[in-house]
Amino acid sequence: MSMQPRDRAAYSAIVDRPPLRLPGGARIAVWTIVNLEVWDIGKPMARQVLPAPTGQVLLPDVPNWSWHEYGMRVGVWRFFKLYERLGIAPTLSINARVCQDYERVARQAHEAGWEFMGHSWEQGPIHKEIDQRAMIQRSMDQLEAFTGRRPVGWLGPGLTQTLETPELLAEAGVQYIGDWVYDDEPTTIHTDRGPLVTLPYTVELNDIPMMLVQHHESDYLLRRAIDQFDRLYEEGAERAKIMSIAIHPYISGQPHRIKYLERFYEHVAKRSGVLHWNGVQLLDWYRSQV
Repeated sequence: MSMQPRDRAAYSAIVDRPPLRLPGGARIAVWTIVNLEVWDIGKPMARQVLPAPTGQVLLPDVPNWSWHEYGMRVGVWRFFKLYERLGIAPTLSINARVCQDYERVARQAHEAGWEFMGHSWEQGPIHKEIDQRAMIQRSMDQLEAFTGRRPVGWLGPGLTQTLETPELLAEAGVQYIGDWVYDDEPTTIHTDRGPLVTLPYTVELNDIPMMLVQHHESDYLLRRAIDQFDRLYEEGAERAKIMSIAIHPYISGQPHRIKYLERFYEHVAKRSGVLHWNGVQLLDWYRSQV
């Protein structure tokens, strides 16, 4: 019988746990996640920036497909330039098919030292997969073949899971997931294939819900990110905090948005005691703490 989430992780109030400590007296670790996806032109698009006229969706959906394609042709290169200048190597949440369809982009990320995190084979909800186990294994195998290292992290497209997904991920060698956005700290959840660590990914500082669902203006990302960082930095004086920010090149890589992402990192740079870590670093640190 499949386990419910509460069976995997009992309720735990953050104030009842021993505080975690970052090395060197740091207060906060900023976890940047860049999401790269493949939208198959033969299928309905993962999301729409331009609704179909009179609501009649046609395939192929060229307008929304090409909007996403802009991110891979142009927007992602703004990300590469930014993070090279900052000396930050983000976590890359990547559909494994990117390594085939956009090999140039995947190779650039690999050469820049970005951490590859599994993100399905192509963009689409997990519960629609005919053979979820095979898809997960295929994705992990492709990323391992491309990078020479099997990923240890996983993020479901749209954070989607079924009740069986944690077992299938652990079976495939995954050690941490970002789908459980229920805490400021990493936690450990139970699976029949061994433990999985949850890292505090974000839907609040994610440009999809912020810009495409809630329809905020471009500068809202900066305002919310600064507010989030400042409060977590303050709380980090007593217990370590992790702040994640999740971005997509077809959204935050747009010319009218990129400067607000740049300004967020300028704000962070004014503070001491800040680490910029990827998922593997967070995983290893958490395990050393507990």
